[in-house]
Amino acid sequence: MIKRIWEGIKRPVDPWLLFFTLLVLVLSVVVLYSASNRDMDKVSDKLTFMGIAIVAMWCVANISLQNLMRLALPAYVLGVLLLLGVQFFGVTSHGATRWLNVGITRIQPSELMRIALPLMLAWYFHHFEAHLNWRHFVVAALLMLIPVGLILKQPDLGTALLIAASGFYILFFAGLPWWLIGAMALAGGGMAYTVTHWNLCIHLLREYQCQRVATMLDPMEDPLGAGYHIIQGTIAIGSGGLLGKGWLNGTQTHLDFIPERTTDFIFAVFGEEFGLAGNAVLLVMYLLVIGRGLTIAMNASTLFGRLLAGSITLTFFTYAFVNMGMVSGILPVVGVPLPLVSYGGTSMLSILTGFGILMSIGRDRKLMKA
Repeated sequence: MIKRIWEGIKRPVDPWLLFFTLLVLVLSVVVLYSASNRDMDKVSDKLTFMGIAIVAMWCVANISLQNLMRLALPAYVLGVLLLLGVQFFGVTSHGATRWLNVGITRIQPSELMRIALPLMLAWYFHHFEAHLNWRHFVVAALLMLIPVGLILKQPDLGTALLIAASGFYILFFAGLPWWLIGAMALAGGGMAYTVTHWNLCIHLLREYQCQRVATMLDPMEDPLGAGYHIIQGTIAIGSGGLLGKGWLNGTQTHLDFIPERTTDFIFAVFGEEFGLAGNAVLLVMYLLVIGRGLTIAMNASTLFGRLLAGSITLTFFTYAFVNMGMVSGILPVVGVPLPLVSYGGTSMLSILTGFGILMSIGRDRKLMKA
């Protein structure tokens, strides 16, 4: 009886992806204990979030690839309708309207689009696989721009950029021409130079977003205000040296110099206490997760599976890159958590839901072989 139950539990699970993910999660609990000044309530919350997210991952892994394809269009339409609902009935907090009150709780519809948009675009290209042309890429770009534009209006630049990245990866894996990618890169670089050189930022972005760009370029311009986060983050990472100051011994952390140290800036805590060597270990763990995801994408049995697995995996990479970049001072501060490590349940749930989809794609290949 117990053996049958165990076989049913492990049937949809990809053991390597689960193992690498659990390594990161265990490390995250260790870091959070120090970053929160040994606050067991936060550690307990983190463990609860982990349990819920792992169960969600397992449930999603049990959904067949065919049913995932059936869910793509309804999930996308629901996500867009909820984003429109935010525009008209949204709850405003800290100057941003990103939440929707549904009676018993508040939800953030942009989180749904992290999964719904890649699902929709992967289904779309799979549906027209036999005769793809440039028109399909135009339609796909429009499907991507609708939710991204609605999220930018909230405003939530960080989430909009991440969701746009997840859509771009689908376009890339579907065969977006290299010349067009190069042209987009040149146009983006030219626009960035023009905006910063001619001081046009204020006409294109909100004032606080312009401030973030200016702070990234010169954090010492306002060291006790807008530049404080980046300055303290880089000091903490630099003071860690090669081997770090040791667990629970980070001075920047425990003297309360690092802001948001359990969420967006937890990487600064990790870098201070475990040093360059610890950062290297964390990067290896992330690379193992990413490598396994790309292996699943490469071996997927359908175009839908390949596109979706590739997008989920590279979006996870983007999360890690953006967070580490903003904490290190090479990217603007955009409020992106360190994936699986930062305190909080919403981000972890969306990431592990994506990993559940990866497991479903991997299981589909095994069923096709059988």
